[in-house]
Order: sequence, then structure tokens, then C-alpha cells
Amino acid sequence: MPKPLKPTLRERNRYIVFEVISDSKPDRKSVVDAVWGSLLRLHGELGASRTSMWVMDYDPEKKRGILKVNHSSVDVLKSSMAVVKEIRRQKAIINTVKTSGTLRKAREIL
Repeated sequence: MPKPLKPTLRERNRYIVFEVISDSKPDRKSVVDAVWGSLLRLHGELGASRTSMWVMDYDPEKKRGILKVNHSSVDVLKSSMAVVKEIRRQKAIINTVKTSGTLRKAREIL
């Protein structure tokens, strides 16, 4: 069994709480597709893969969610989310509510 990485070598993460402003209630998959699509268009495959983006939570009723991202790629992901204009051919905007260093704090905001 391999030894776990030391804290100094581990990748640091940030958690971005976001909200979708739209007339419809988009599901998790369509929100992820919209964010990934804009990330790929703006920064290419290499830039998108460096973000290590992962959707931790998404509530379709509240239209809020949490994205996990590499600490050095927070601005890259925020700029990609700001460019999203539609989700599944419905007008939509994705706003960043807060950026947190821990998942627990991000869930409190959610």
C-alpha cells in the first residue's frame, strides 16, 4: 500500500459556491456540461484539465451548487462560469456566490 502524500505535497483545493439564474430549473448534468463547454472553449483541453474541476453538490430546487477546483485555477473557472449565457438552450447566468477553503464552510453557505 503506498504511503499517503505529505500535506505540503498534496494539491490544495478551493470550493466555489455558485447559483444559476434562469427561468427553468436545470439539472446537474446540464449545468456541468455548460461549465465544461465554456471552460474548453476559453482555455482548451489542457487548461480545463489543470483545473481539476469537480461538482460536489448541486440542488436543482435552489439552483445552487458547489464546485471543487485546484487553488491556482479559481480565476480560470470563475471566468469560464461568467461566460455561460445559456443552459440547454434556455437563457441562464451562473454567478459565483463565495469561494471557500473548506467544504464544510461551503455547505453552510449553500
